[in-house]
Amino acid sequence: MSHDSTAAPEAAARKLSGRRRKEIVAVLLFSGGPIFESSIPLSVFGIDRQDAGVPRYRLLVAAGEEGPLRTTGGLELTAPHGLEAISRAGTVVVPAWRSITSPPPEEALDALRRAHEEGARIVGLCTGAFVLAAAGLLDGRPATTHWMYAPTLAKRYPSVHVDPRELFVDDGDVLTSAGTAAGIDLCLHIVRTDHGNEAAGALARRLVVPPRRSGGQERYLDRSLPEEIGADPLAEVVAWALEHLHEQFDVETLAARAYMSRRTFDRRFRSLTGSAPLQWLITQRVLQAQRLLETSDYSVDEVAGRCGFRSPVALRGHFRRQLGSSPAAYRAAYRARRPQGDRPAEQGEGSGRAPAPPEPAGQQPAALHPENAVPFQARRHPSALPAAASADTGREAYAGSRPSLPGQRSAT
Repeated sequence: MSHDSTAAPEAAARKLSGRRRKEIVAVLLFSGGPIFESSIPLSVFGIDRQDAGVPRYRLLVAAGEEGPLRTTGGLELTAPHGLEAISRAGTVVVPAWRSITSPPPEEALDALRRAHEEGARIVGLCTGAFVLAAAGLLDGRPATTHWMYAPTLAKRYPSVHVDPRELFVDDGDVLTSAGTAAGIDLCLHIVRTDHGNEAAGALARRLVVPPRRSGGQERYLDRSLPEEIGADPLAEVVAWALEHLHEQFDVETLAARAYMSRRTFDRRFRSLTGSAPLQWLITQRVLQAQRLLETSDYSVDEVAGRCGFRSPVALRGHFRRQLGSSPAAYRAAYRARRPQGDRPAEQGEGSGRAPAPPEPAGQQPAALHPENAVPFQARRHPSALPAAASADTGREAYAGSRPSLPGQRSAT
């Protein structure tokens, strides 16, 4: 990610109402919200760091419902302001929402709609995107959230263009981010948009985080099915696909197994998973390749065959686009960070030995830790997107290219 986004023409033309101030940031908290996500905008926008060259914001912490607000670990918070504080803010941040299955308070949704109508920038971090969607602010817009909740967001709000691969999406006057660490990325992006690279860089140094990150959520996705797909007839087809990734088949094959036309299958699949079936299938094949590179000594050519790719060239292309490095460089970097005793046993080519078991679900290898990963933004117009450069040197770089999703709106 090497380019900051700029607002779309219609968003750029909008002006704050007279009572709102650009430098005022309101953070909307709810009971049951996770403390980490809630603290991110408080730290970024609420601490005076002018001595480090970071322009100061004025922070207003507002309760979105009656207090006290209970959060992670049973802590109780008392917000100094109520919903009335939102009426003065040029930026309103919803850092999280307590439950993706329950509706937010209507009074809070009304306040967010009013703020948006009056020109305020609205930001949803992680599950805060569900609040923005419930307010109707994401209708017809690109958005993201934590990959685990993206299918639910897409199914519950079908008019939202959910992309579970992005770490954050800037759509001008409405912005959303993925999980915890991506909230920091988006807040830094806001500072960069408001005050430039130097201010954002100074703040990043204070927070001890990278000023810019490239890449997406792909490296964190797992292959488990969305919770809500379990009872759907399509679940059997999806489960079959996951069990047969080593075979060469395409989306037409899946549609035929579901007794649907390709067009109907595409529509049903997207509504259930939040992803186009072809992109989902490619992602699953790349994830399988990732596991084999981590847990076996199969050559890259063998890995390609065991993951259903038609050739090693196809594997290398998709792998680099999704993970920002070649398969060989990924394996080398992964093993360099693994203790000697944890490395897979030697398996000469054609040995037929089964690969070692994969990492437990939810456990990320050191090479994929969030601090080593990096975000990239969605764009309004199809064009090359910055991604991590070749990892062959063992270093992260912030150049390269990656195509945006067809029809996805972006901000640069």
